[in-house]
Amino acid sequence: MTTQSVSVTGNFKVPAPYNEPSREFRPGSPEAASVKKVIAEVTSSVLELPHVINGVRSMTGELRDVTAPHRHAQVLGRIPTADEAVVQSAIDAALAAQHDWSRTPWWERAAIFLRAGNLAAGKYRDELVATTILGQSKTFHQAEIDAASEVADFFRYNAHLAQQIFADQPASLQGEGNRLDQRGLEGFVLAITPFNFTAIGSNLPTTPALMGNTVVWKCSEKAALSNDVLMRMFEEAGLPPGVINLVHGSGRAISDQAMSHPEFAGLNFTGSTDVFRSLWKKAGDNIENYRSFPRLVGETGGKNAVVAHPSADADALRAALIRSSFEYGGQKCSAASRTYIPRSIWNQIKDELVETVKSLRVGDPAEHQTFLGAVIDETSLRKLETAIEKAKALPSHTLLAGGSVHAEEGWFVEPTIFETTDPHAFTMSEEFFGPLLTVYVYEDAEWESVLDLVDQTSNYALTLSIFANDRRAISLALDKLRNASGMTYINDKPTGALMGQVSFGGGRASGTNDKTGSRLALQRWLSGRFIHENFSPSSEWRQPYLAD
Repeated sequence: MTTQSVSVTGNFKVPAPYNEPSREFRPGSPEAASVKKVIAEVTSSVLELPHVINGVRSMTGELRDVTAPHRHAQVLGRIPTADEAVVQSAIDAALAAQHDWSRTPWWERAAIFLRAGNLAAGKYRDELVATTILGQSKTFHQAEIDAASEVADFFRYNAHLAQQIFADQPASLQGEGNRLDQRGLEGFVLAITPFNFTAIGSNLPTTPALMGNTVVWKCSEKAALSNDVLMRMFEEAGLPPGVINLVHGSGRAISDQAMSHPEFAGLNFTGSTDVFRSLWKKAGDNIENYRSFPRLVGETGGKNAVVAHPSADADALRAALIRSSFEYGGQKCSAASRTYIPRSIWNQIKDELVETVKSLRVGDPAEHQTFLGAVIDETSLRKLETAIEKAKALPSHTLLAGGSVHAEEGWFVEPTIFETTDPHAFTMSEEFFGPLLTVYVYEDAEWESVLDLVDQTSNYALTLSIFANDRRAISLALDKLRNASGMTYINDKPTGALMGQVSFGGGRASGTNDKTGSRLALQRWLSGRFIHENFSPSSEWRQPYLAD
């Protein structure tokens, strides 16, 4: 990059953001036919999915296959495994680009990502949806709301929020001038993104970049197919070489190298709690080597509860449990996996809930009849299989639906429901990241004590749903469960946070609660410098209180 002079000035304003509408993908619709055509094109060959460092594509390193979770014999592409030299080149590229990029006016940076948002909603839309269906086993609907709508939403809303942040300037007394220089961090940011949302892959590297930072991006190998599309889209939008550098390989090895570098300035992470804790320890071990204290931002999952009061709408509760527990196979950080239901309501919904879940089709996500595809890989399937078999063996647990896995063609796990008489069982406290829901039935008079169970049983605090029509019950739950979630939904499912409406994030073991999609998240990637100027400097050193 080379520094360019700013040829235009003014108080620039970005367009007012809006949520990108999602297409319906009804059978026989033009959008379904278009995406199926792209799926056929993508699967007609095995794609190279390279590192992209300083704008240069490279397949350096041992090659690994990227396969379709729902058809694991189908190789979609190959990724290289970064060695130390590759990772170092990515760090060097980010550091070399940092000076000029950090001095590029914020509106010029925002314009790039606004263009990327329009490309996601337009030219690249079908390719993003198709590669997300193939590589991450999402249905039409789940891929559309993620890889098209939410990707576009992130870029549009983040640009709008950046405008608000950079417009904040301090007051000045007469004869003085005060300015706030909101700089990017000194050094480079490491972004580590997960498999389950293409939108997270788009957001974690670009949020720091929008605010003036340069990034080394380690994406999940399971999302490499759709993330390669994102990288091409960033470049077409005008992102300069070196600002975001994509590397594939071992998360542990890449983070070891990046986080031991003196210029490591921050981590933007979504993944498991255990991995984030290990990264936090890694930063602590290297703290004396850093030029500055790094920013550590993490969102790490949840054990999300749906708690119902005897006054709840039974039909709304049943629908919310089906959607939030089993859409995308429960592989959302916000997915419901434990529920507390009063006996009077349970007697109303149990049979229909169980029969509906038994009828949900598991299979190829590109088929319209499919409700949920495969879990992401064999490791995930075996973890869920172990948990299900352990629960089956407990006398406190009754299997109501599902309970089997099928690994012959794809990594398929049946949507599974257990009813338990033990509110402290492992199924009520541990995260499994799959289609597994456990129901605890309580007596109607135990509302207040069950709220204590919800709060104390799990270490996570991401999302939570309260179903009730009694306003006093809702108020009590909001008070007692104030720290039990970062997002609380009333009479709605705990999944589906919409940019500009609900900012995503939680506390406790669910992360640093920096609220993705809000000003809080963007502000984390800035370091302020106040500049004070005196227009009439005094030549007198004495204060009035001093005697002559």
